[in-house]
Amino acid sequence: MVLQVQTSTYEAKTQEIAKQLLAATQENRSFFSSLRDQMRWDDKLLAWAMSNPGLRVQLFRFIDTLPALHSKSEVASHLQEYLGDESVELPAALKGMLNFANPDSMPGQVAATTVGTAVETLAHKYISGENIKQVIKTVERLRKEKMAFTIDLLGEAVITEVEAQSYLERYLELIQQLVEASKNWPAIPAIDEADGELIPKVQVSVKLTAFYSQFDPLDAKGSEERVSDRIRILLRRAKELGAAVHFDMEQYGYKDITLSILKKLLLEEEFRQRTDVGMTIQAYLRDSEQDTKDLISWLKQRGYPLTIRLVKGAYWDQETIKAAQKHWPQPVYNDKAASDANFETITQLLLENHQYVYSAIGSHNVRSHSRAIAIAESLNVPRRRFELQVLYGMGDKVAKALVDRGYRVRVYCPYGELLPGMAYLIRRLLENTANSSFLRQNLENRPIEELLAPPIPKEEKNSLTPNSSLLTPNSHFLGAADTDYAEEEMTRKSAQAFQSVRQQLGKTYLPLINGEYVNPPEFVDSLNPSNFSEVVGKVGLISVEQAEQAMQAAKAAFPAWKKTPAKQRADILRKAGDLMELRRAELSAWMVLEVGKPVKEADGEVSEAIDFCRYYADEMERLDEGLNYDIPGETNRYIYQPRGIAVVISPWNFPLAIACGMTVAALVSGNCTLLKPAETSSVITAKLTEILIEAGIPKGVFQYVPGKGSQVGAYLVNHSDTHVIAFTGSQEVGCRIYADAATLKPGQKHMKRVIAEMGGKNAIIVDESADLDQAVVGVVQSAFGYSGQKCSAASRVIVLEPIYDIFVQRLVEATKSLNIGEAELPSTQVGPVIDANARDRIREYIEKGKVEAKVALELSAPEQGYFIGPVIFSEVSPNAVISQEEIFGPVLAVIRVKDFQEALAVANGTNYALTGGLYSRTPSHIQQAQAEFEVGNLYINRNITGAIVGRQPFGGFKLSGVGSKAGGPDYLLQFLEPRAVTENIQRQGFAPIEGAD
Repeated sequence: MVLQVQTSTYEAKTQEIAKQLLAATQENRSFFSSLRDQMRWDDKLLAWAMSNPGLRVQLFRFIDTLPALHSKSEVASHLQEYLGDESVELPAALKGMLNFANPDSMPGQVAATTVGTAVETLAHKYISGENIKQVIKTVERLRKEKMAFTIDLLGEAVITEVEAQSYLERYLELIQQLVEASKNWPAIPAIDEADGELIPKVQVSVKLTAFYSQFDPLDAKGSEERVSDRIRILLRRAKELGAAVHFDMEQYGYKDITLSILKKLLLEEEFRQRTDVGMTIQAYLRDSEQDTKDLISWLKQRGYPLTIRLVKGAYWDQETIKAAQKHWPQPVYNDKAASDANFETITQLLLENHQYVYSAIGSHNVRSHSRAIAIAESLNVPRRRFELQVLYGMGDKVAKALVDRGYRVRVYCPYGELLPGMAYLIRRLLENTANSSFLRQNLENRPIEELLAPPIPKEEKNSLTPNSSLLTPNSHFLGAADTDYAEEEMTRKSAQAFQSVRQQLGKTYLPLINGEYVNPPEFVDSLNPSNFSEVVGKVGLISVEQAEQAMQAAKAAFPAWKKTPAKQRADILRKAGDLMELRRAELSAWMVLEVGKPVKEADGEVSEAIDFCRYYADEMERLDEGLNYDIPGETNRYIYQPRGIAVVISPWNFPLAIACGMTVAALVSGNCTLLKPAETSSVITAKLTEILIEAGIPKGVFQYVPGKGSQVGAYLVNHSDTHVIAFTGSQEVGCRIYADAATLKPGQKHMKRVIAEMGGKNAIIVDESADLDQAVVGVVQSAFGYSGQKCSAASRVIVLEPIYDIFVQRLVEATKSLNIGEAELPSTQVGPVIDANARDRIREYIEKGKVEAKVALELSAPEQGYFIGPVIFSEVSPNAVISQEEIFGPVLAVIRVKDFQEALAVANGTNYALTGGLYSRTPSHIQQAQAEFEVGNLYINRNITGAIVGRQPFGGFKLSGVGSKAGGPDYLLQFLEPRAVTENIQRQGFAPIEGAD
């Protein structure tokens, strides 16, 4: 009851203060309201963006591209490409300006200059300076207006250790120069002191993740050590100079580890008494209220206050999209009113605990600021413990009105070159032009009652289920969610799984024939490629005689399995998928130890195996319905039946997902299946065998038959009772299987069906309009993830001449920053290659590369496993051996080309057509690549590995393979024979006609 009275008192006061503030801001309306009078180009662009959603999207995409364009002709042609799109309704002034025939023409140059200048002017509204000199001028102007400041350094994403070190050094330099300048600043009591206490004149805001390029919650300990070392240097220097440091909050995935690192660090003896440090809470996060309560409890224990800056949060679109794509719970409120209400709840929480915390309330919403003032005044919060914050260029009028009321206002001032500042600019523009934005609603003269009404959330506060409404309507298949290692509980589970699996190392795994585990004539050790003295398991290899027994068992089991209803077969697959989900962490650990796949990639592979089970179960039920082509007097049914016996020959590089996908596709289609895995990954397939048996696959229907490829594999491929061969592996073996299967054997009464995926020589094109941060990160992941041992991995990157040198330089630095080590270590990004043969073969290719091209980077690697450090060759000829042959290791060829036409020709100039990528922000290049880039899977502006079932069905053509795409709607058809059954239903000249009496 007390709380309700209190809240209603706050509400009356909030309304009163808000009306006064609004009146003050509306006396002299901002530039939007005077658009009709002054009509400057930068203002026009924003006004148009507000009124036309189609134009808003294309305009912001163009602005995002602008920094990469180096000539007026490029600017003019991109302007036409983006804004000339059919989806965009252009205002007359813009249409007239874009009506030039040639980007090099005078009208084209004028258009480029006009829009370029407008965007630059726009950027200067939100970015406080391009260098320290300009920033000092800006903050001196702000101080004259009685406003404090905090400076944030804009920059490219920190993707290399050189950049992380540079980030620290640039902040040390910034603090030094600001403090130097501040010696000449007159004291301003309103912002430099409160309650008899001096407040640092200089404050900077930093991002924790920028202090370490490989920052990752999975490697919490390693990330904490590397980041903390650099933060200590910064905090010590800030103290010497008398400056304050504030830590910003970034994406949700980094939140918990950021708070954890700062809490530990600020309890260290050296820093425990510091009160000139701050942290940030984002109110749009569903767990932010709990985080605030936890921080307040921690501050009580610490005994010295710190600042907590409360903001709404700047990554809403990114967070919602990421959660939808990953099938994770939505971390943010989907309803703006819920964020606003939460903001007010946390404001109250912070101010009610003012003896432990300095509150900094950051907003551009007059109601939010008024609410904070109402609570602060009601509780008599001391002035030192409360301030209001706005972003530079966003809440100027509000800030002035707040200063006039006697409050301390701090302006958050980003600074840096406009080029890396574009991402920041676009976030500000999105905020300014969004329908729900307070600034926009205020400018549109919405009624005051509406603007200042208390926020009423539409949704349940704790709806933490994955948001399927954000997926497209036709994507009915919802895949398994990968593990979110940002949750501490998940990293703990992973560690426990490793402990449990390590206790089972060295066990013996027997082949499964006709439902029984049988003793084979020979065993082979499966070794941990990170440490080849460690035996993961002893695997029994069957003889040719045992292969024949398996074949006879499959023949005997086939008639009953063929008749088993499709729904029953599909349910067995679903059960297998559920069992894998239960054993997820354990299966990941087996993959890490047997094939050297880093933890996150192994976890993604478990998701893929689960998805294959569930997707193919759904698909079989769909196909089982058949099709009706009835006409009066005749029924026509189109139905499918299984082919017979399938032999699955699976690879070691996706030991669970590909083995599972090919096997369950054959099984659910009603075929009896023999799985012969690669020798180096037979323990994982033994685990798959356990799961399929537990799920209820009858004996003889599925058999696990590890054996030598040259003997057992060849015997099964050539067997007259084999109907389907599903193979993933090298081109050489794939072509041999294809040839053998084409030969009719004695007693064979059918043609064999071959499904073969045989690798690639995959290329990524990077053109001059590409976002280089994105391109470098994507190329590094695509080339060196799992040490380049994916069929989809990038082994060529084709770069246009204007950006070739800078791209190679950043690529080399980013690759140098990778951690190479045992796959089990959470910090590892590049683990071992699979075995000694692979290591030696890759080394041979590296030697050939040294003859053909220039070594841009060759990293050393540990000795105790089959390690090869990443190698980058530059100035590589498109026809060099390393440009043409599949290497299957961490070796990347960087090829220089003159133009986009040549880039496509080079990309298409191999025998393969599996995956390819393009980094570009030029719409015509994207369109041309979609039509002409010869690959089965083309990825634009993202990495080229990690295809997801039902989303990116996987497979190629040319010599990359034969057959339909795995995880796609046609895949099961390869395991089925279609039949048409026609019945004449007329009797003595009459037939039942639907709809007739």
